[in-house]
Amino acid sequence: MKRSRVRLDVDERRAQLVELGLAEFGTRSFDEVSIDLLAERARISKGLLYHYFPNKRAFYVACLEEAAGRLVARLDAVSTEGSPLDHLVRAVDAYLAHVRGHGRAFATLMRGGIGQGREIAEVVDRTREALVERLTQRLAEVIPAVAIDLAPPLLQVALRGWIGFAEAASIAWVEAAIAAESDPGRAVPDAAAVRDVIVRALVATVQQAAG
Repeated sequence: MKRSRVRLDVDERRAQLVELGLAEFGTRSFDEVSIDLLAERARISKGLLYHYFPNKRAFYVACLEEAAGRLVARLDAVSTEGSPLDHLVRAVDAYLAHVRGHGRAFATLMRGGIGQGREIAEVVDRTREALVERLTQRLAEVIPAVAIDLAPPLLQVALRGWIGFAEAASIAWVEAAIAAESDPGRAVPDAAAVRDVIVRALVATVQQAAG
Protein backbone atom coordinates (compact mmCIF):
# COMPACT_ATOMS: atom_id res chain seq x y z
CA MET A 1 0.00 0.00 0.00
CA LYS A 2 1.43 3.35 -1.03
CA ARG A 3 1.86 5.82 1.82
CA SER A 4 0.25 9.22 1.40
CA ARG A 5 2.49 12.26 1.43
CA VAL A 6 2.24 14.74 4.24
CA ARG A 7 1.78 18.36 3.19
CA LEU A 8 3.91 20.82 5.12
CA ASP A 9 4.79 24.44 4.48
CA VAL A 10 8.25 25.28 3.11
CA ASP A 11 9.90 26.03 6.47
CA GLU A 12 8.40 23.00 8.17
CA ARG A 13 9.43 20.70 5.35
CA ARG A 14 12.96 22.09 5.22
CA ALA A 15 13.30 21.72 9.01
CA GLN A 16 12.03 18.14 8.79
CA LEU A 17 14.57 17.29 6.10
CA VAL A 18 17.44 18.85 8.03
CA GLU A 19 16.43 16.88 11.13
CA LEU A 20 16.51 13.67 9.11
CA GLY A 21 19.83 14.69 7.61
CA LEU A 22 21.34 15.34 11.04
CA ALA A 23 20.40 11.83 12.11
CA GLU A 24 21.84 10.26 8.96
CA PHE A 25 25.03 12.30 8.60
CA GLY A 26 25.67 11.94 12.31
CA THR A 27 26.10 8.18 11.98
CA ARG A 28 27.20 7.71 8.36
CA SER A 29 29.72 9.21 6.01
CA PHE A 30 28.64 11.62 3.29
CA ASP A 31 28.88 8.94 0.60
CA GLU A 32 26.91 6.42 2.65
CA VAL A 33 23.86 8.66 3.10
CA SER A 34 21.20 7.93 0.53
CA ILE A 35 19.11 10.81 -0.74
CA ASP A 36 16.54 8.29 -2.02
CA LEU A 37 16.18 6.85 1.49
CA LEU A 38 15.91 10.30 3.05
CA ALA A 39 13.18 11.26 0.60
CA GLU A 40 11.33 8.04 1.35
CA ARG A 41 11.50 8.62 5.08
CA ALA A 42 10.26 12.19 4.61
CA ARG A 43 7.48 10.81 2.41
CA ILE A 44 8.36 13.07 -0.50
CA SER A 45 9.85 12.51 -3.93
CA LYS A 46 13.57 12.80 -4.53
CA GLY A 47 12.80 15.64 -6.94
CA LEU A 48 10.97 17.57 -4.24
CA LEU A 49 13.91 17.18 -1.87
CA TYR A 50 16.11 18.75 -4.52
CA HIS A 51 13.59 21.59 -4.72
CA TYR A 52 14.60 22.54 -1.16
CA PHE A 53 18.31 21.77 -1.62
CA PRO A 54 19.89 21.96 -5.10
CA ASN A 55 22.22 19.02 -4.49
CA LYS A 56 23.42 16.61 -1.84
CA ARG A 57 26.34 18.82 -0.81
CA ALA A 58 24.03 21.82 -0.24
CA PHE A 59 21.83 19.60 1.91
CA TYR A 60 24.87 18.45 3.88
CA VAL A 61 26.02 22.04 4.42
CA ALA A 62 22.55 22.98 5.70
CA CYS A 63 22.74 20.12 8.20
CA LEU A 64 26.20 21.23 9.35
CA GLU A 65 24.96 24.80 9.82
CA GLU A 66 22.04 23.59 11.92
CA ALA A 67 24.31 21.41 14.07
CA ALA A 68 26.72 24.31 14.56
CA GLY A 69 23.88 26.69 15.41
CA ARG A 70 22.59 24.38 18.11
CA LEU A 71 26.01 24.13 19.72
CA VAL A 72 26.54 27.90 19.73
CA ALA A 73 23.00 28.46 21.08
CA ARG A 74 23.75 26.11 23.96
CA LEU A 75 26.78 28.18 24.91
CA ASP A 76 24.80 31.40 24.56
CA ALA A 77 22.38 30.07 27.17
CA VAL A 78 25.11 29.65 29.80
CA SER A 79 24.72 31.95 32.79
CA THR A 80 27.28 34.75 33.02
CA GLU A 81 26.92 35.09 36.79
CA GLY A 82 29.95 34.75 39.03
CA SER A 83 33.59 35.20 38.13
CA PRO A 84 35.05 34.85 34.60
CA LEU A 85 36.48 31.47 35.65
CA ASP A 86 33.04 30.35 36.91
CA HIS A 87 31.57 31.27 33.54
CA LEU A 88 34.33 29.48 31.67
CA VAL A 89 33.79 26.30 33.67
CA ARG A 90 30.03 26.39 33.02
CA ALA A 91 30.59 27.10 29.34
CA VAL A 92 32.98 24.17 28.92
CA ASP A 93 30.54 21.96 30.86
CA ALA A 94 27.80 22.95 28.40
CA TYR A 95 30.13 22.33 25.47
CA LEU A 96 31.02 18.85 26.71
CA ALA A 97 27.38 18.03 27.47
CA HIS A 98 26.56 18.89 23.87
CA VAL A 99 29.47 16.83 22.59
CA ARG A 100 28.44 13.81 24.66
CA GLY A 101 24.80 14.20 23.69
CA HIS A 102 25.53 14.30 19.98
CA GLY A 103 28.55 12.02 19.79
CA ARG A 104 29.29 11.07 16.22
CA ALA A 105 27.36 14.02 14.82
CA PHE A 106 29.67 16.42 16.65
CA ALA A 107 32.76 14.60 15.41
CA THR A 108 31.42 14.78 11.87
CA LEU A 109 30.86 18.52 12.15
CA MET A 110 34.22 19.47 13.60
CA ARG A 111 36.19 17.17 11.34
CA GLY A 112 34.59 18.86 8.39
CA GLY A 113 32.63 15.82 7.29
CA ILE A 114 34.12 14.76 3.97
CA GLY A 115 36.82 17.39 4.43
CA GLN A 116 36.33 19.00 1.06
CA GLY A 117 34.63 22.08 -0.28
CA ARG A 118 34.75 25.75 0.55
CA GLU A 119 31.21 25.81 1.99
CA ILE A 120 31.98 23.04 4.47
CA ALA A 121 35.28 24.61 5.52
CA GLU A 122 33.54 27.95 6.06
CA VAL A 123 30.91 26.40 8.35
CA VAL A 124 33.57 24.68 10.44
CA ASP A 125 35.72 27.83 10.63
CA ARG A 126 32.75 29.98 11.68
CA THR A 127 31.88 27.43 14.35
CA ARG A 128 35.41 27.45 15.72
CA GLU A 129 35.45 31.24 15.83
CA ALA A 130 32.10 31.27 17.63
CA LEU A 131 33.31 28.69 20.14
CA VAL A 132 36.46 30.67 20.93
CA GLU A 133 34.40 33.84 21.34
CA ARG A 134 31.87 32.22 23.68
CA LEU A 135 34.40 30.29 25.73
CA THR A 136 36.66 33.30 26.26
CA GLN A 137 33.85 35.85 26.61
CA ARG A 138 34.33 36.69 30.29
CA LEU A 139 38.11 36.30 30.29
CA ALA A 140 38.30 39.59 28.38
CA GLU A 141 37.07 41.31 31.56
CA VAL A 142 40.28 40.46 33.39
CA ILE A 143 42.65 40.16 30.42
CA PRO A 144 41.57 42.76 27.82
CA ALA A 145 43.87 41.31 25.17
CA VAL A 146 41.62 38.22 25.03
CA ALA A 147 38.84 40.20 23.29
CA ILE A 148 38.82 38.47 19.91
CA ASP A 149 38.67 41.62 17.81
CA LEU A 150 41.51 43.21 19.82
CA ALA A 151 43.70 40.19 20.49
CA PRO A 152 47.29 40.45 19.21
CA PRO A 153 48.24 38.08 16.37
CA LEU A 154 50.13 35.68 18.64
CA LEU A 155 47.13 35.27 20.95
CA GLN A 156 44.75 34.80 18.00
CA VAL A 157 46.97 32.00 16.71
CA ALA A 158 47.26 30.50 20.20
CA LEU A 159 43.49 30.55 20.71
CA ARG A 160 42.93 28.80 17.40
CA GLY A 161 45.44 26.20 18.49
CA TRP A 162 43.66 25.81 21.80
CA ILE A 163 40.24 25.28 20.22
CA GLY A 164 41.84 22.59 18.07
CA PHE A 165 43.08 20.92 21.24
CA ALA A 166 39.66 21.24 22.89
CA GLU A 167 38.00 19.66 19.85
CA ALA A 168 40.46 16.80 19.64
CA ALA A 169 40.24 16.10 23.37
CA SER A 170 36.44 16.18 23.42
CA ILE A 171 36.12 14.00 20.33
CA ALA A 172 38.59 11.46 21.76
CA TRP A 173 36.61 11.48 25.00
CA VAL A 174 33.23 10.93 23.40
CA GLU A 175 34.58 8.23 21.08
CA ALA A 176 36.07 6.45 24.10
CA ALA A 177 32.67 6.67 25.81
CA ILE A 178 30.97 5.23 22.72
CA ALA A 179 33.51 2.39 22.57
CA ALA A 180 32.95 1.69 26.27
CA GLU A 181 29.29 1.00 25.59
CA SER A 182 30.32 -2.29 23.98
CA ASP A 183 33.36 -2.77 26.24
CA PRO A 184 32.25 -2.10 29.83
CA GLY A 185 35.76 -2.72 31.14
CA ARG A 186 37.16 0.25 29.25
CA ALA A 187 38.07 3.22 31.44
CA VAL A 188 36.67 6.59 30.37
CA PRO A 189 37.50 9.91 32.09
CA ASP A 190 34.50 11.68 33.56
CA ALA A 191 33.30 14.96 32.08
CA ALA A 192 34.63 17.05 34.97
CA ALA A 193 38.17 15.74 34.47
CA VAL A 194 38.08 16.48 30.74
CA ARG A 195 36.63 19.93 31.45
CA ASP A 196 39.40 20.74 33.92
CA VAL A 197 42.08 19.82 31.37
CA ILE A 198 40.46 22.04 28.72
CA VAL A 199 40.02 24.96 31.12
CA ARG A 200 43.59 24.76 32.42
CA ALA A 201 44.90 24.58 28.87
CA LEU A 202 43.01 27.75 27.95
CA VAL A 203 44.21 29.66 30.99
CA ALA A 204 47.81 28.60 30.32
CA THR A 205 47.49 29.52 26.64
CA VAL A 206 46.20 32.99 27.44
CA GLN A 207 48.81 33.58 30.11
CA GLN A 208 51.64 32.62 27.79
CA ALA A 209 50.45 34.41 24.67
CA ALA A 210 49.03 37.55 26.28
CA GLY A 211 51.68 37.99 28.94
